[in-house]
Amino acid sequence: MRLSEIYSTEYRKQIQTNIVFEGEIKPIISFEVFPPKSQNTKLFEELNKLQKYNPSLISITYGAGGSNKDGSLSLVKGIKNLEIATPMPHFTCMCSSEEFLESYINELESLGIENVLALRGDRPKDIEVCHSSFKHADELVKFIKSKTNMSIAVAGYPEKHSEAKDFHEDITNLKKKIDAGAEAIFTQLFFNNDHFYRYKQLVRHAGIFTPIIPGILPITSYSQLEKMTSMCNVEIPKYLSQQLEKHKEDIAATTEIGIDFAIYQCQQLIDEGVEGIHFYILNKAYSTSEILNAIF
Repeated sequence: MRLSEIYSTEYRKQIQTNIVFEGEIKPIISFEVFPPKSQNTKLFEELNKLQKYNPSLISITYGAGGSNKDGSLSLVKGIKNLEIATPMPHFTCMCSSEEFLESYINELESLGIENVLALRGDRPKDIEVCHSSFKHADELVKFIKSKTNMSIAVAGYPEKHSEAKDFHEDITNLKKKIDAGAEAIFTQLFFNNDHFYRYKQLVRHAGIFTPIIPGILPITSYSQLEKMTSMCNVEIPKYLSQQLEKHKEDIAATTEIGIDFAIYQCQQLIDEGVEGIHFYILNKAYSTSEILNAIF
């Protein structure tokens, strides 16, 4: 099932359980996971715990230049075989040739993959010279479209891409990706919903009407949060930062603060009528389970 079908009103009505938010249709639930470093992993046990929430998509990360290609493909196969949800592998072009990318397309098609998330990808820090056939994600979208009929999602940045000089440039680049054939936008994590609302307004004013799916990260570690927000240039609201700072050595307390805040975020987003919510679960089920129990 293609992205445009998954996020359609008709499909959302079909998968409706007995939960309706003030007469509105409930959002599509999706998760992001990454290939574990060890083969002896409990990731599938964690995903099975989340299956009762009826996820429609699970995205699988993929390193620049195919650095973890085998692990990513193995995870795609496992998710597909266990029928947990529709797998949506990431597809990056940084440090990759056209030949390599076409080969990857063929491998995904042989697995029956219908949806991919196309990203430029970050330049690896340990590579001095990185030869890429493409410099930007819109070029990758065009290439995938020229080789296959797969449905393509792209990334969006509620607080602006770190390399864009302003929002105008950022939204212009997004429109290039949509015009190239992308069907959905999955956002980078954020903790201030006002950034998402403003971003969505800017996107719509630019004439882009594809689904915009907010990305939610349940906070579980203060040090990890500091690392991720510094990399992504994401604002942490002052009152949340104060709570986390106070309990930064207490993992259990940090996790509960993260759950409570994500519940608040998701409830507000649902009230705004988002088509879906995409959880960065960090390969663990507990926090996301608690959040979904509260909002559903």
